[in-house]
Amino acid sequence: MTGGSMSGARTAGPEPGREPGAGPLGGVRVVELAGIGPGPFAAMLLADLGADVVRVDRPGGAGLGIDPARDVTNRNKRSVIVDLKAADGPARVLDLAERADVLIEGYRPGVAERLGVGPGDCHARNPRLVYGRMTGWGQDGPLADRAGHDIGYIALTGTLGMIGAPDEPPAVPANLVGDYAGGSLYLVVGVLAALHHARAGGAGQVVDAAIVDGAAHLSSMIHGMLAAGAWQDRRGTNLLDGGCPFYGTYATADGRHMAVGALEPRFYAEFMDLLGIPERAPARDDPARWSELREAIAARFATRTRDEWTAVFAVSDACVAPVLSLREAPHHPHLAARGTFTDHGGITQPAPAPRFSATPTAVRTGPALPGADAEAVARDWGLPRSPDPVPTLAPNPQ
Repeated sequence: MTGGSMSGARTAGPEPGREPGAGPLGGVRVVELAGIGPGPFAAMLLADLGADVVRVDRPGGAGLGIDPARDVTNRNKRSVIVDLKAADGPARVLDLAERADVLIEGYRPGVAERLGVGPGDCHARNPRLVYGRMTGWGQDGPLADRAGHDIGYIALTGTLGMIGAPDEPPAVPANLVGDYAGGSLYLVVGVLAALHHARAGGAGQVVDAAIVDGAAHLSSMIHGMLAAGAWQDRRGTNLLDGGCPFYGTYATADGRHMAVGALEPRFYAEFMDLLGIPERAPARDDPARWSELREAIAARFATRTRDEWTAVFAVSDACVAPVLSLREAPHHPHLAARGTFTDHGGITQPAPAPRFSATPTAVRTGPALPGADAEAVARDWGLPRSPDPVPTLAPNPQ
């Protein structure tokens, strides 16, 4: 692994005149009103793709207690500090919004309006602005004003209820399914679609990205299977939810695990052969024998360590992989060869994704420290000077 993304080494390089690693969104200006969770991640993705993201931090920080120098969701960004409760605070944000293409905020519905930086205020200054709103429940509905977190959002959509063993409580998938898949990624898709519309001659608009909407949308295929009778509305009883013995995880002799995804018949046949129990293969086609098959597979995996089984399946099409930890993953030969992870500023982290042939991306800068970029942003964005002795758009006093 090397500093910055390794994607540039495998592409034709950036277009002439473009900064290396600038990405396809070079020239796009984004204002991020600081928050936690899916909003910062969405802004990081836009920054990874080359947008000039200015994070508007509040005095005192966001309150999560993470060292700002290690918060990789703030990489490739710049930061200013604005006190939105100060007399001139809203005007400072509106000055940024006037010069931006996109603004992202993650407040509860109505908060941005009360602070004077809602869509109406911003569009009065910049009609072409794309105003992205990131919430859990959405801008309307009975729960819109309620507090919440990832686990509650995916619980109501049915997504959480699909995950885990049938005789155990649903398994919590960190905050990946709600905050980031159902939230951040849908916000980014919406923002980019609205930006395309605005640049094609349309007006700016508001993008209402709700985690409940995105998490529900992620289950579209499952709902189709449910309607077709190919999915049971019970956890751990289906082809893709761990109910199938040849699509799941198994413990090894050293207490680690292997993941099996041998769905297709020819992959399954190779899996059973390499596992060493080909005589059990016919049980695949009889769901009544799946518990018997699962026990046989589990007993066989328990005879060797994870690394030993990894070696057995290393050059096969059996669709078997070791379950790695977060610290192990960057060292896997395939991920290392692709540069899926990168080291920047002493922090190992996922490299920007996806990859582009003409406009490769990179980790250009480490996490933006609160307020550190006020002077550069004011210069680059042509912001008016503050008449106050201590301007609210200023470096962090700490």
